[in-house]
Amino acid sequence: MFVDHVKVYVKGGDGGDGMVGFRREKYVPLGGPAGGDGGNGGDVIFEVEEGLRTLMDFRYKRIFKADRGVHGGSKNMHGANADDLIIKVPPGTVVKNEETGEVIADLVEHGQKAVIARGGRGGRGNSRFATPANPAPELSEKGEPGFELNVELELKVLADVGLVGFPSVGKSTLLSVVSAAKPKIAPYHFTTIVPNLGMVETEDHRSFAMADLPGLIEGAHEGVGLGHQFLRHIERTRVIVHVIDMSGMEGRDPYEDYLTINEELKQYNLRLTERPQIIVANKMDMPDSEENLKAFKEKVGSDMKVFPISAISRQGLQELLFAVADMLEVAPEFPLEELMEEETETSVMYKYQAKQEDFTISRDDDGAFVLAGGSVERLFKMTDFSREDSIRRFSRQLRGMGIDDALRQRGAKDGDTVRLLKFEFEFIE
Repeated sequence: MFVDHVKVYVKGGDGGDGMVGFRREKYVPLGGPAGGDGGNGGDVIFEVEEGLRTLMDFRYKRIFKADRGVHGGSKNMHGANADDLIIKVPPGTVVKNEETGEVIADLVEHGQKAVIARGGRGGRGNSRFATPANPAPELSEKGEPGFELNVELELKVLADVGLVGFPSVGKSTLLSVVSAAKPKIAPYHFTTIVPNLGMVETEDHRSFAMADLPGLIEGAHEGVGLGHQFLRHIERTRVIVHVIDMSGMEGRDPYEDYLTINEELKQYNLRLTERPQIIVANKMDMPDSEENLKAFKEKVGSDMKVFPISAISRQGLQELLFAVADMLEVAPEFPLEELMEEETETSVMYKYQAKQEDFTISRDDDGAFVLAGGSVERLFKMTDFSREDSIRRFSRQLRGMGIDDALRQRGAKDGDTVRLLKFEFEFIE
């Protein structure tokens, strides 16, 4: 089964907890703190494996969690860092943040890696908090939670040339005769239901990858037919080969077919109209093809070169392949994501951005004040509430973030309940 779009959940490993410990050797009086740090959690890393051609594996496993770091030990022994979780993906995979739609990584080359979810750092042991004023702190940190998010994986086939056209115009036949690919060929519409990829080599030993995409019909960009599922695969192609049934055997006008397919490409993505396009008049061995070709050329004008071929009898293929290879030599790359207007290859514009609030305050139905926000929640999860020193440090950190003042501005008074995740505490003036 060909799968080119999945949604998965990824989570970096949590950091190991730091330890509160002290030296207890017999002849070392007042030995001091000796609690070690926790190890870092593992990252979730996607790596390109060129042998893969589909996202099928992700249909059966959609949750990926890296291991957490080892907790710190006594005698200042640090916990071991967890191993990274390496997930193999096929070349051409685009990773997006499901919530924002932001592209996290575009993975195209074998061995290319991208960290999708970072592991949390290990918590610090009490040795890290020793000061002249407090030489024996009973204070440590829990491990930082690993980052977690839902991501979308989209597979966009890596092909230099994409074959487009209505169903049954001969795209699969053309691919089968110019490459070693073996696509399914049959005398009915939508024979091709997944993209087929083949390597083509010309007589002068130039080679390129060609993709045969499922047939498009009018309304494909809105979800009509099968082609809408695979329009994304055209986005990476540098040259579009537009195959037209010049025999008119399906009862359609070749010129109308030409206009309809180009309109579908335009409606799906305006940038597809920038791709150089080669028009192929297929089925020239059939009756009426010559007359239809003459009328077609008159309508498209002399500026557009049309290559008459017969894929099944292999007529005109050599000239077509040479033209495609020539066009690829001058065709530019088309990046999936546009750069910001102020960015260039040689310079980057840096702009001041005000620091976003680390927290938000709302009211619950019972009147309690509810604290939320990535920074304050992360701080809460890294605090060991079983120790008085840790609780006091947490209070100082909240005050330093401005949460006390913000609660007063929202009307909090002495004794009011403040809720953070599942933890409740009283607001004290």
